[in-house]
Amino acid sequence: MPTPRLTPDLIAAAVEGYEIQKTRIDAKIAELRAMLSGGPSEAAATLEPSARKRRKMSAAGRKAIAEAQRKRWAAAKKATEPAPQEAAKPKRKLSRAGRAAIVAATKKRWEAVRAAKAQQEKAAAKKAATKKAAVKKAAVKKAAATKPILTSSAPAKSAAE
Repeated sequence: MPTPRLTPDLIAAAVEGYEIQKTRIDAKIAELRAMLSGGPSEAAATLEPSARKRRKMSAAGRKAIAEAQRKRWAAAKKATEPAPQEAAKPKRKLSRAGRAAIVAATKKRWEAVRAAKAQQEKAAAKKAATKKAAVKKAAVKKAAATKPILTSSAPAKSAAE
């Protein structure tokens, strides 16, 4: 048996026939559901979700929304913005007499610092000299203790010679 050729006209006719059958079957299903629930069920008859068309907004509508948003932003910014300060005070200038007083006080402080440092160095030197003398004295005592005593009649040599 030869296979029939599927032409576009034949396919279109088949689709139409099946759609008619589908609507008949959907109507029968709707009737049966109405009998079950006791009321008409037109919404249930259409099982396919209706594809809602997207709403389009006019240019005037977009402009109005944008303007309202700008107004809200301006109000929010104004609420958080700090109050403007009054005129800034003019910059103060130092007089010659004031500068001279500051320089004199600084020189006096530094002179006191140098004097205190010199006094500390002097005290440290004195302490070191005292310690050195004590060490020297101890060394002399140790040397005298270890030196043998001569009992001869010859005079002892002095340390100065």
